[in-house]
Amino acid sequence: MKSWCEKLCAAVLTACALITAADAQTPRRVVSFNLCADQLVLALADPAQIAGLSPYAADPALSVVADKARAFRRLDWQAESAIPLDPDLVLIGAWDRPATQRMLGRLGFRVEKLDLVSGLESARREIAHVAELLGHSDRGHAMIASLDAAQARAATASPRSGMTALVIERGGFTAGPETLASTLLRAAHFNPPDGAPAGYGGFLPLEKLLMLKPDLVFLKDPPRAPQDQGSLYVMHPALQALYPPERRIELPTRYTMCGGPALIEAFDYLASALQRLK
Repeated sequence: MKSWCEKLCAAVLTACALITAADAQTPRRVVSFNLCADQLVLALADPAQIAGLSPYAADPALSVVADKARAFRRLDWQAESAIPLDPDLVLIGAWDRPATQRMLGRLGFRVEKLDLVSGLESARREIAHVAELLGHSDRGHAMIASLDAAQARAATASPRSGMTALVIERGGFTAGPETLASTLLRAAHFNPPDGAPAGYGGFLPLEKLLMLKPDLVFLKDPPRAPQDQGSLYVMHPALQALYPPERRIELPTRYTMCGGPALIEAFDYLASALQRLK
């Protein structure tokens, strides 16, 4: 029979072996070729793990963590820009840069593809997945909790139940129910009016929008002057008359592109914007 000292030593050796194995699997040189992966890496990884981010990482119009991204190296879109960094994990969108994906894979780099986030469930899955890849599952759980809390704040900020709303872009493109923009509104208890575009959305003639008459319109990055055909739609006098400031909300594009940190900030932005409508 083993003595208590022998048992203790065996337990310590086993724990050390497990820690060593975990450390060996934790990536130390992470590269991101995807805007949404950039934001998750910046939020979930240790700074020392980040070897490079996508060219868009520091663009404040597209990323909610652009300021933080400026401290890190930005890559070109080509695989050649990542090779000298010798990454042990490359994150890329499932539909991004197919030539880059193929080249990095053939060279033996570990490439992980991230799916498009189009709703709360897929946002939660992606957060948990990336956190696990980075070796920080606990941070992923904390971010999911923050996301759920932000969604709850937006839900309670809605002025009243049963209101209809649409997300409109330049030229009249309208987000459908399978987009992150519509998910954002739906989580705050807004529904599209009957007859709104389905799926990922589509172009909605101005005349039809005026007939559908949603209670609110969310205008993505609305133009300040009618300088082209796309801006003329949003600034048309009929739309302006039907949707004065108290019936329209500006929605920056950076809040509708990615899950993770962007979606958390989007819910808080929405909650703040809705407060003035009560």
